[in-house]
Amino acid sequence: MKNALRPLAWLLAVVLIALPVVAVVEGWMGAAHWPLRTLRVTGQLQRVDRAQLQATVMPLARRGFFAVNLGDVQQAVKRLPWVERAEVRKHWPDVLEVQIREFKPFARWGEQRLLSEHGELFPVGKLQVPAGMPQLDGPEARVPEVVALYHQAGKQLAGVGGVLGVALDRRGSWSVTLRDGTRLVLGRNDPQLRLERFAALLPQLQAMNGTRRLQRADLRYTNGFALHWGKPAPAPVSAAAPSGTAAAAPPNRSPSTTNHGSNT
Repeated sequence: MKNALRPLAWLLAVVLIALPVVAVVEGWMGAAHWPLRTLRVTGQLQRVDRAQLQATVMPLARRGFFAVNLGDVQQAVKRLPWVERAEVRKHWPDVLEVQIREFKPFARWGEQRLLSEHGELFPVGKLQVPAGMPQLDGPEARVPEVVALYHQAGKQLAGVGGVLGVALDRRGSWSVTLRDGTRLVLGRNDPQLRLERFAALLPQLQAMNGTRRLQRADLRYTNGFALHWGKPAPAPVSAAAPSGTAAAAPPNRSPSTTNHGSNT
């Protein structure tokens, strides 16, 4: 029994001796003897707040050159707004380098998020979003489908002003919004085919209705669609009108709906 306990006793003695030594070494290799004095930030930063970045990194860097945990620093930086990717390195004797790649926004996604050029969703935060961006929306799992329909619509409707956004609602119904405000309701079935058919006819429909603007097109029909037209745009006042003569006002037409085909 005594012989069996001897290895355990020796192991315990070694541990008791080693613990103070480890503590001394860790303290000696910490910030007191090998401090990190320089924070080097690389990357094209336009929206990442440098002051916030420094406030995030410095508490983690106080452990010193040898004791700093690069993984902890990297994860902390990655959580900052607009940071898509972060890499952290240290350079002898006192430099901590943080390389950052910012998200490049491609489109708005709903009300609170943006979609990056690499297809990742991230929060808008408090920063101002560039104007004129596409407005997309839908379930997070169907981001590729929404983007694909947006590109298709952009090509097919370029001749009528272009596309502002594409949305897929909770019921699975698709809609496309043009830059002039026209809304195309595609429904749940065959949205690409319905869009393709209507895009070929839209220039002719607009030409037939003159100055009246198409407000809404319901394409959820087997062999047609329903169109809702707005009022004509006001006619400009002629500069050549005789003094005291008012220019003729356009007829006051109320919005109308034109049905083509049968709804399914």
